[in-house]
Amino acid sequence: MTFDYAARRGRLAELLPAHDVHALLVTSPVNVRYLTGLASSNAAVLVRADGTALLATDNRYIEAARKLDVPSAEAADVAGRLAAPGTGIEAASMSVAAYRRLGDGLVPLGPVVELLRAVKDEAELELIRTACAITDQAFADVSPRIAPGMTERELAGLLDRRMTELGADKPAFDTIVASGENGAIPHHTPASRELRAGDLVTLDFGARYQGYHADMTRTVSLGPPAGWQREVYELVAAAQRAGRRALAPGALAGEVDDAARSVIESAGHGGHFRHGLGHGVGLEIHEEPFLGPSRTGRLEDRVPITVEPGVYLPGRGGVRIEDTLVTREGGPELFTKTTKELLVL
Repeated sequence: MTFDYAARRGRLAELLPAHDVHALLVTSPVNVRYLTGLASSNAAVLVRADGTALLATDNRYIEAARKLDVPSAEAADVAGRLAAPGTGIEAASMSVAAYRRLGDGLVPLGPVVELLRAVKDEAELELIRTACAITDQAFADVSPRIAPGMTERELAGLLDRRMTELGADKPAFDTIVASGENGAIPHHTPASRELRAGDLVTLDFGARYQGYHADMTRTVSLGPPAGWQREVYELVAAAQRAGRRALAPGALAGEVDDAARSVIESAGHGGHFRHGLGHGVGLEIHEEPFLGPSRTGRLEDRVPITVEPGVYLPGRGGVRIEDTLVTREGGPELFTKTTKELLVL
């Protein structure tokens, strides 16, 4: 896939005067990749307000850097090679030690590049769409094998292997499988607990494809669900539908969260939904924008984002349903197509 990295740097350069800096020293590896195409563990790119740029990296990556559309230089201390007074720095990615080492006159800035990354072009969206299709297919292939006696860890391994067999770079994040009472822990680490008849099992997983991430959660029932299990499932499904309907360019992130959260609160389970409604996805699994009660930013067009309400009942279990969608002027486009009806295995 070919991207116009020069255009991305140009958009960033246009924003710099508003931040009272003449250049931005980009040190986040993900942001360096977004602006130059170089995937590395040690690189920095200086983007100037006049639109010019310089990439610095060490000898492990310099040959790859020289093939890109940005001038490059080899340096052991890549940030020090590019820093100068009046330069903005990425406060979230630079350590205090590095900041002190570079000297006075640098200007810490917030998520400038991250906000640029939130809006995707169609080429990026196609990669995320493919990552989601791999995720859907992996679930379709593995779900018939889910049965009592299988451990959470074994099920997570099946999903991970199937995604890579289908063409994923690797799993987008550490796969979550939470069964029975473990379903009350939103980010439970799969363990040796065996799945049991009567369990609800929450599976939160996704594929990474050419650097771009997918994210999907489904909760299934091992055998016919108990009344309380179906009640909670239908409540979360209703909240998820409300959150998806609220996704639109111009919508406030806090209002989208409230659309789903109010459904759960009205049923008396507000205290059992303890995280934000969703997050952006792209080169990172969690990136701008974020949906939550205190979020004030407005969504734009072509923003891939998750909607993932949940209800977690300590000692009993939980339900989470999550999709990856993209905001569109005519209504959100659904990327993860697996049914959200309760699957009884």
